[in-house]
Amino acid sequence: MIFLKNIEKITVTDISSIATIVFPKGVVTNISNRESFGLSLCLEGQLTYSHNGRDVVSDKNRIVFLPKGESYSIRGEKAGMFPLINFFCDEDFCDTVVSIPIKNAQPYLADFEKIKALSLFEKNRLKIMSVFYGMLQRISSETTRSYGVLAPAIKLIEEECFERELTIATLAEKCNMSEVYFRRLFLSRMGVSPKQYLIDVRIEKAKQLLADGVLKVNAIAEECGFSCPMSFHRAFKAITGQTP
Repeated sequence: MIFLKNIEKITVTDISSIATIVFPKGVVTNISNRESFGLSLCLEGQLTYSHNGRDVVSDKNRIVFLPKGESYSIRGEKAGMFPLINFFCDEDFCDTVVSIPIKNAQPYLADFEKIKALSLFEKNRLKIMSVFYGMLQRISSETTRSYGVLAPAIKLIEEECFERELTIATLAEKCNMSEVYFRRLFLSRMGVSPKQYLIDVRIEKAKQLLADGVLKVNAIAEECGFSCPMSFHRAFKAITGQTP
């Protein structure tokens, strides 16, 4: 979910293919080393993506971004049809499967059909890019709005993720709601649990510190709010597939 902060800054270099995937119920498909990024919609049905120990749902109420170069599995929960846009951009803006809650899928499905029709002719490349950037802009705006009553908790997580004492109870209190309701609403709106979101933010910060090359791994674990280096190693490998 972290990559959405910079979604408006990415440069899409190419839309490699578009297709509507028909997925039966009960079927499991494994994807290895995905060649491009993907934006997946849902006409009907439901899928579950499993990546690095996390399950992400795809249905009519969510858009899913698929990471380039990653391997994951897809399970058909309900038979359906899933429009898919494969694309390349100038930076790795997501490294995991990300589910984005949306209020209305119809504008996105209409844009998909526009891109599909325009792709019949090579001269329409700029028009295709314009429609696709419009989709990204709508996703960015809709995601910001969808935070709603969760905004205080999300802000606290992103500003104080390094604090070990940051608990779900504290986050729920910040949003003036019970812990049970907060957990349920957060999962529904954000596509992940508040605990997983906190871990994701911490791992993003850890990646930056590792890339800087100044601090040692144990120091980074402490800096990012992990209780011990071992828990940091486990979380990092679960999310990235690699050790720190």
